[in-house]
Amino acid sequence: MRSYQPDLTPPWKKSAPAPEVPAEPDLVVEEAVTGFCGAVIRCEKTAQGPTVTLEDRFGKHRVFPMEPRGFLLEGRAVTLVRPSAAGPARPSRTASGSVAVPGARARVARAGRIYVEGRHDAELVERVWGDDLRIEGVVVEYLEGVDDLPAIVREFAPGPDARLGVLVDHLVPGSKESRIAAQVTDANVLVVGHPYIDVWEAVKPSSVGIPGWPAVPRGQDWKTGVCRALGWPENTGAAWQHILSKVGSYKDLEPQLLGRVEELIDFVTLPS
Repeated sequence: MRSYQPDLTPPWKKSAPAPEVPAEPDLVVEEAVTGFCGAVIRCEKTAQGPTVTLEDRFGKHRVFPMEPRGFLLEGRAVTLVRPSAAGPARPSRTASGSVAVPGARARVARAGRIYVEGRHDAELVERVWGDDLRIEGVVVEYLEGVDDLPAIVREFAPGPDARLGVLVDHLVPGSKESRIAAQVTDANVLVVGHPYIDVWEAVKPSSVGIPGWPAVPRGQDWKTGVCRALGWPENTGAAWQHILSKVGSYKDLEPQLLGRVEELIDFVTLPS
């Protein structure tokens, strides 16, 4: 008599075993059933079996059982297993506070753009949100002021697949900037701003090591006036590099700037 194995499934119909991957903190995976994508926060042992907690880019947490072939890693089915006690340390967050994605490649640039007023604004955005922008494929360009903003918008020719976000300094009621921004009415353009005269003020004074940003009398160049009041050499380029060097993450920036930049990134990247 022939001997048969208990499993009569033909070999060509059997699924290949999925590779086992340690659920190291900050590993980004997708849960195969729900499609929830997030970074590993922790693994726990429960009466029903081991579970893993994932956190998505918006800070939402969900707990899933660590079942065979239960997750996708770079599009491939994997089985998550509890990591060993010791593992390599990796940065868990980007400078903006988002979940870091080690080894992620920059996305091809979108048609949409974010415009900021000046070079210093662009450098500050790059320092804090650079990793996020590269993953999302968003290019930041700087303008030399916003006096010609309506014409700049028309030249850009925004559309549903090419949205434009604009960050404006000193966007407060009654200001020149607010009057110019009000002229832009295209639904595919979002103009937001912060209340500061210059983006320097969006850096927390405590991060720079000063008690506060000085008041500069009207009629004076604001940056030069700040240098004079703080006893710095009147070299605004060097002063800015000093300020920028003190910015390590979003924690060094004022909330009024943080919220506006996040709003622009969402506007440019989220589906219409």
